[in-house]
Amino acid sequence: MAESASLWSVLALPLVLGAFAVGAATVDARLGPGRAPGPGCEVLRLLVQQRRVTNAADQLLLRLGVTLLPVAAVLAAVVVPFGFTALSDLPDGIVWFNAMEALAWAAVWLAGWGPNSALSMIGGYRFLAQGLAYEIPHMLAITTAALGAESLRVGAVVDAQFGLWFAVWMPVAFVIYLASALAMAFWGPFDQPVGSDVAGGAAAELSGVDRILFLGGRWLLLTVAAAAAVPLFLGGGHGPLLPGWAWTLIKTAAVLALLLWVRRRLPVLRMDRYMEVAWVVLTPLAIVQALVVALVVLGR
Repeated sequence: MAESASLWSVLALPLVLGAFAVGAATVDARLGPGRAPGPGCEVLRLLVQQRRVTNAADQLLLRLGVTLLPVAAVLAAVVVPFGFTALSDLPDGIVWFNAMEALAWAAVWLAGWGPNSALSMIGGYRFLAQGLAYEIPHMLAITTAALGAESLRVGAVVDAQFGLWFAVWMPVAFVIYLASALAMAFWGPFDQPVGSDVAGGAAAELSGVDRILFLGGRWLLLTVAAAAAVPLFLGGGHGPLLPGWAWTLIKTAAVLALLLWVRRRLPVLRMDRYMEVAWVVLTPLAIVQALVVALVVLGR
């Protein structure tokens, strides 16, 4: 019975993530200007599109990058509980989640470097710079959640929020996490790695199946970032009346809707300005929030 449940979880995880990602992409297309085609039409168009080949491209690095992006997103999700059960509730699950984000850094950089194109390479390096800016406050935010639960296990973080969500008494860490989630998926005000000023940046030379994997991986990253906010700050499956899995779906959908809404409400930030804000404003705020939580934990 346990083996069949584990097999069901392995099969269900990418399906649930994919359903959320497709739903979010469809909503985003409907909210966009004009009548943008939905993700289904775009995928069909790209499937029959011939791959673009640039001069002296490193095809191995290119294919490795576009494949790693969705793989990193799915691997990050294995420690995110569905209700109160995760596919793998590792004792250091928060560290694993953060490590898979670093794998996404490598994926985007490889996708930008591989085509041997100036514009795509600029996009790849922009994501590295963005990662260096958001990673410190992001890491402090999720570490603050672990500190409040006195454990690096994501399941323990959920259990510690019975009766009071961490977002209530760690609001600064929660807001910083949401901002860094946008940066992790290079979304909204942080989409310079694929910006129009560099003809699509890291995705400039991608076409066909390569482009499907890269853009699909980006949507999966956004979905996983939204899903991880639920056990870290929003109580996981805790809630009245409904079962835990239902509350997880509802909260994930709410966070994802918020991230979609933000995309069209905030201007794109120039990279140097974002780095300044991250280092001068967000990092000190995250440290102060962590100190406050540490004092509360010591006083228990």
